[in-house]
Amino acid sequence: MIENFWANALFSVTPTILIGLIFWFIMRAILSADRGERESYKKLEREERAKRGLPVDD
Repeated sequence: MIENFWANALFSVTPTILIGLIFWFIMRAILSADRGERESYKKLEREERAKRGLPVDD
């Protein structure tokens, strides 16, 4: 067992920080992909509306 208080505190907090960082990276990737998908869908929707002569919502 580690006798040093600060080293023990560091080893106790490190897994929580690492899991939090992994979660943050995964959520950032998911939200970025969702944002990109929404933009491409919006672009496709505008193109289809323009083809059919419908009003384009901006």
